[in-house]
Amino acid sequence: MSDTPPPHGTASAGLKLQDRIAVITGSDSGMGQAMAEAFAGQGADIVVTFHTDQQGAEETARLVAAAGRRAIVRQLDVRDERAVARLFDELGPELGTPHILVNNAGVGSSGMTVAETPTEEFDKVIKTDLYGPFFCCREFIRHREAAGGGGKIINITSVHEAIPSAQNAAYGAAKGGLLTFTRSLALELAPLKINVNAIAPGLIRTPMTMKRTEDPEKRIEEMPHIPWHRPGEPWEVARLALYLASPDADYVTGQSFTIDGGLEMNWGQGA
Repeated sequence: MSDTPPPHGTASAGLKLQDRIAVITGSDSGMGQAMAEAFAGQGADIVVTFHTDQQGAEETARLVAAAGRRAIVRQLDVRDERAVARLFDELGPELGTPHILVNNAGVGSSGMTVAETPTEEFDKVIKTDLYGPFFCCREFIRHREAAGGGGKIINITSVHEAIPSAQNAAYGAAKGGLLTFTRSLALELAPLKINVNAIAPGLIRTPMTMKRTEDPEKRIEEMPHIPWHRPGEPWEVARLALYLASPDADYVTGQSFTIDGGLEMNWGQGA
């Protein structure tokens, strides 16, 4: 077991994302912050977005600057299509047209049954986890098309794009929808040479999962379901995202990459 990431590279010629510009939504903490740091370590400038945690976003910007790259920080509610359009319109003069989009911002379900779920709660999850990526992809595509095409889109789904979970129907609906959206978009954007892929994390140690990963009783309950018997680390997801954002993945599109310590394979064992 290793919870410590390998050392990050420093900006120099020949890095995998040299002089690329990446928009990473929800990059104020967790996986988004780890991706921002990893991308910057390979030569990218980063657009850091946050919803409420400005302090976390500023820390991400500090990590990017420490790698020798530029970072700009923007508050963004991905549910607001006008705010998303405004963000992308403002980036050109300030930083340049983005080459990479990572749709990482998201929320979980409240743990209620469908019969108990208010419409407002269902809307919140679908608007954040499905409409948000749609709004961001739409603006990214428009700007990449104007720039002559090319680029990378990475949508962060979940093992629940495929694995059902009681009392989390809204989350499953959003993530399952995002998977099919990813695949459809990959076909649509192939002529523009824009790669579209998904990453489906299992249980990753982030602020959103802290109650499950840090509580000893919860760990005893949940770790046996994961063959590797530990939660994943944000930097592990970041390294996979780095591959998908790089030229190494130019022939990869329309795929979903599960990173879950074997959880999905173990689903239903012992039945």
